[in-house]
Amino acid sequence: MKMRLQPLQALYFTQFLSAFADNMILFVIANLLRENGFSPAMLALVSISFFLPYVFLAPLVGPFADKHAKSFVLVIGNLIKALGIVLLLVIDHSSILLLMLCYFTVGVGAVVYSPAKYGILPELTRNEQELFQANARIEAYTIVAILTGIGGGGAIASMTAPLFSSSICLILYLLSLGVTFFIPRLKGNAAIRYGAEARRFFIDFQHLMNRAETNFALIGTGAFWMSSAVLRVAVLAWIPAALGMNPQSFFVSLILATTSIGIIIGAFLAPRLIPLSRFTRSVSYGFGMFLVIVLFPWIHVTVIAICLLLLVGFMGGVFIIPMNTILQDEGKKMVGSGKTIAIQNFIENVLMAVGSGIYYLVVYLGASISGAIVAQGLLLLAFLLYLMKHRRRIAG
Repeated sequence: MKMRLQPLQALYFTQFLSAFADNMILFVIANLLRENGFSPAMLALVSISFFLPYVFLAPLVGPFADKHAKSFVLVIGNLIKALGIVLLLVIDHSSILLLMLCYFTVGVGAVVYSPAKYGILPELTRNEQELFQANARIEAYTIVAILTGIGGGGAIASMTAPLFSSSICLILYLLSLGVTFFIPRLKGNAAIRYGAEARRFFIDFQHLMNRAETNFALIGTGAFWMSSAVLRVAVLAWIPAALGMNPQSFFVSLILATTSIGIIIGAFLAPRLIPLSRFTRSVSYGFGMFLVIVLFPWIHVTVIAICLLLLVGFMGGVFIIPMNTILQDEGKKMVGSGKTIAIQNFIENVLMAVGSGIYYLVVYLGASISGAIVAQGLLLLAFLLYLMKHRRRIAG
């Protein structure tokens, strides 16, 4: 058992380093936008450039992860992310298009990295329960990375020059790359042909969507990450306005990070709160997440805001973990693990791009940040109602 856990620990650590940098770089770009006179809403526009590679490359990255050793794919993903940071170090920061290009490049690395990160879990575990536990742990490590990347990384980015904070991100990606070599290179499927697999992508997409369990999980995880992506940008602008803080204060990123603390707690408690055989019960926590979100416009007390951010994170953590596990287990049997994760990424990032676009449009048309947060909450509610409708199709 000890030898079995070593590759998993290496996977958790390399994921932590890479995800930390993924989240820290958002604050680096946010500070660059502010320094160059762009409005806070422009961060949503730049964020869309990170989601687009997931949409355009989705038919290819799943087969790429299944064809090659997944530990090798993790290395390639980190190298591309590092290239995005190198570009950020040399471009003209007053150009919104060049900033979007840098974040787009990091997104390309992320979309290559993601199918291997999750797809390797079934290869390193022996049964469904181990997979469930490993999924909870890697999700928890990811959320810890988000927490520290938002809190610690955001604080570093707010207190240092962009050159310094960008260099830290570059070092983290390279360290993550190095740790990957402790994960065994398990042979992929060399018979995979990209052209044929790309054509099969939407057939596999339809196959997963036609099965009640995987349909529920795909839409549920997509709705969660759509809300999380938009709320991260919106709350980053909402905290200074509602709580009277300086936008450049590192306390802003620390308060925002409390959401991730809640998700960590929810991720660890999910296996106890939601039996895997009754995974559809997680939708009730989605409704709890919605109710907390719509309370934000009326909150102007820091302590209450922190409690609500903690609660919305907890609800989200319990909401997503059972669906992720079911999707990985069923998807591996139906179409393959790498392709399942690529389809999941496709849906999630289409929704994140759409959600970010709606947020930017709502703010551009003159709505307040609070109004935009409520609009996002209502969009989440629409997806939750969809899940409730399709819940009846799932036996038990």
